[in-house]
Amino acid sequence: MPTEILMPALSPTMEEGTLAKWLVKEGDTVSSGDILAEIETDKATMEFEAVDEGTIGKILIAEGTQGVKVSTPIAVLLEEGESAADIGSAPAPKAEEAPKADAPKAEAKAEAAPAAPAAAAPAPAAPKAGDGSRVFASPLARRIAADKGVDLSAIQGSGPHGRIIKADVEGAKPGAAKPATAASAAPAAAAPATAASAGPSAETILKMYADRETEEVALDGMRRTIAARLSEAKSTIPHFYLRRSAKLDELMKFRATLNKQLEDRGVKLSVNDFIIKACALALQEVPDANAVWAGDRILKLKPSDVAVAVAIEGGLFTPVLRDAQQKTLSTLSSE
Repeated sequence: MPTEILMPALSPTMEEGTLAKWLVKEGDTVSSGDILAEIETDKATMEFEAVDEGTIGKILIAEGTQGVKVSTPIAVLLEEGESAADIGSAPAPKAEEAPKADAPKAEAKAEAAPAAPAAAAPAPAAPKAGDGSRVFASPLARRIAADKGVDLSAIQGSGPHGRIIKADVEGAKPGAAKPATAASAAPAAAAPATAASAGPSAETILKMYADRETEEVALDGMRRTIAARLSEAKSTIPHFYLRRSAKLDELMKFRATLNKQLEDRGVKLSVNDFIIKACALALQEVPDANAVWAGDRILKLKPSDVAVAVAIEGGLFTPVLRDAQQKTLSTLSSE
């Protein structure tokens, strides 16, 4: 019987991932331990190994697909003697529990309905151990265990990373499944809501920089997670800031020389003008820092636009000095 290859949980917290790249194609023969694909989680890109041997009958999820939920079928594995025709026209739908009152009616409909084309039977849901942790087993191993009444949580897996495979289940004796503990039966606690605001949308930010030369950078799962965690930390954790002193003796001498030369023009440079110019040049040298967070992407700017906080009575405003890397100190001072 064809076996569905499911999207793996490559970390304890993984709920979805990106199928970054397939390393096999339909018709390829694979053995346990062979690398099937590269999966991008919220923390890293990891290799996904085969736990059973067979032939890749059909790839269900194309590479590059984002947001693939854990346990979603991503491919179908054929055993020896099976062909693509055994897969069927579509995966069997998941059965939903019907109300008891409608049970006789449902059974009658099932008896009257014609036989449906053969389809790959979905593997049973991933079992849980007594402490509520997930038991890692291949889809074929779960199916055999369900047929034989074997408790997977009592089996030591011999597959990659301790995964339970077909051979482990075939040699196990049938036994009653352990009763579910209160911890495993209870629904997962809802994640605490963060106080972080959603911020402006990507469309709003794109309009703000519509007249500036930018380059859009797509986000991978790790970048999204980092951004979410840093935003959460900024809004929920108290911060303190460090300062350090720097000797500006040479800069002050240079500033005095320039101001003497600019006296006739009525221009007087401040230390702030030098800092603005230094920031603008630094952004050109480190372009990855010259970027704007746009919700679902990053905008890397070509010019150096430096905002300066200016205190006024009752508040402050922040004029933006555009193309600051190209402007002279006197021009920055005037602006």
